[in-house]
Amino acid sequence: MSTRESVQIPDDRDFNNFRTECNSDQGWSQTYNKSGVVVWIQILEVERSLHKIKCRMECKDIAAETLYDVLHDIEYRKKWDTNVIETFDIGKLTVNSDVGYYAWKCPKPLKNRDVITLRSWLPMGADYIIMNYSVKHPKYPPRKDMVRAVSIQTGYLIQGRGVKSCSITYLAQVDPKGSLPKWVVNKSSQFLAPKAMKKMYKACLKYPDWKQKHNPHFKPWLFPEQSTLPAVALSELSIQHADSLENIDESSLSETKDDRGEGSDEDSVN
Repeated sequence: MSTRESVQIPDDRDFNNFRTECNSDQGWSQTYNKSGVVVWIQILEVERSLHKIKCRMECKDIAAETLYDVLHDIEYRKKWDTNVIETFDIGKLTVNSDVGYYAWKCPKPLKNRDVITLRSWLPMGADYIIMNYSVKHPKYPPRKDMVRAVSIQTGYLIQGRGVKSCSITYLAQVDPKGSLPKWVVNKSSQFLAPKAMKKMYKACLKYPDWKQKHNPHFKPWLFPEQSTLPAVALSELSIQHADSLENIDESSLSETKDDRGEGSDEDSVN
């Protein structure tokens, strides 16, 4: 899907290819394996530290359906995802695809990044897939206070393991635009990705109670007739090519002590 030249909504073949890559070992180097979380990376361009990352977590006591809801629920994400700066849905394309904006905090002293993505989702038996890639939308050009990154392909594969158990695989190939220092890849694969997975796991445990108090029947990802998003035409969108965005060189930046409490697991879900 990384060679697409026009904006297209993924079809069954694309979802199957994504699942195959999530389950494949070929070409991946394991960098982390602890407490039910495993991380692999593939280095694509050594000079720019461009890489793919894959992270898998076994989720005991969490149903696949709950994890699927947590990944979709944008209001809940604002509660538990402490990396998010801003996120919102722009509009819907079909019953199982939309366009959205996501901005996130990068490890200091790097500049923060944002993306506009076309997101699609599909239940496949006991499994669920959510995946996205970057697009351009005329109303949301790159911002001066952010670096516009490019999601070549990013997504989640949730695999049901019975009534109250599942696994999740996160697979991402993102061009962060610019040359990153080597420590970023190490920190991402050995600290940030596992931490994000564990935070997601805790959020899943608390989601049923939270959802009961916050519009419990509103799940437009399951019931598309509930969606109040404006329709977006494919013709409004274009492919976000990485080479059309400004490159910044952050390769010489040194890691700084983060003041966001990386070591703490503060709970922000109420």
